[in-house]
Amino acid sequence: MEKQKLEELRDRVPCAAVLEQSGFSIDVKESTRKAVKYRRGAEIVIVIHEGRGWFDPLSDAKGDVFGLMEHLDGVTFVEALNRVADLVGVIARDPVWSRAVQKPAYSTSVPERWTSRRKPWQGSMTWRYLHTERRLPVTIIQEAIRRDALREGPYGSMWAAHVDGDGAVTGWEERGPDWRGFSTSGSKILFRLGSSDALRLCVTEAAIDAMSLAAFEGLREGSVYLSTGGGWSPATDAAVRKLAARRGAVLVAATDANSQGETFAGRLREIADEVGRDWLRLKPPAEDWNEALKAREKEKRERRMDTSRGLPQSRRPHQG
Repeated sequence: MEKQKLEELRDRVPCAAVLEQSGFSIDVKESTRKAVKYRRGAEIVIVIHEGRGWFDPLSDAKGDVFGLMEHLDGVTFVEALNRVADLVGVIARDPVWSRAVQKPAYSTSVPERWTSRRKPWQGSMTWRYLHTERRLPVTIIQEAIRRDALREGPYGSMWAAHVDGDGAVTGWEERGPDWRGFSTSGSKILFRLGSSDALRLCVTEAAIDAMSLAAFEGLREGSVYLSTGGGWSPATDAAVRKLAARRGAVLVAATDANSQGETFAGRLREIADEVGRDWLRLKPPAEDWNEALKAREKEKRERRMDTSRGLPQSRRPHQG
């Protein structure tokens, strides 16, 4: 097939059409306008470049619509061409977004954009989001601020830094009441909360989950709470391997209690086996650690309310 016809076919069939025909569905909660996440059981594919490109966050696989067909069906390039051609005219479903958000282009570097934002302070919009909506204790928020891991994002959102082995900010997770994403032009490596020389490595999928687990454990001594930001880039893999390779290190797979969490846990176990270190699975009692934390705090509030509604001493039944 001529190159011009290949380009025409590539333009006429978006990656989303291939995925939907293969039984994948959109995970709107985990998607952004620039990166739409599709799931089929434990399989994940992220569609980028306005539908013309894709990558698998659980491996190094990536490419265009023809490569996607090869990846999913295990066919040759010629067969992939034929199957893609059969999808001409198929209209893929568009995600329904909760609000229109346009991310601007930036002329400044990722570290400069990070340092230009204020740290959260008690009573700020980000502080209220973390403490009131996400139920993170004040001590955990303060520790993350002390370690320069948090910034005030726009519209009451939180920025949680991803850093490399030298502590340089490479990007940040963005979470807020109406927004979920990762910094434009930033790179996912690891969010880190805890001492750099800690040997108990608790790996979660989101910075808020890392902080929630830290709240459950009371910032356990000798532990560092990590987040991959919901992906598994080669840089993340290298960073985890470097930490796990230290003498006495223990990898704790504290990933979500779902199929993606189990996939990540399996990757962590493989790393532990390869570097000869211990491995543990720490599964949250809800789907993720923040949901578990919110459930625990709700139970505490209900117990306090039950206690406050107790009968006055004079009206309580006599014993004996």
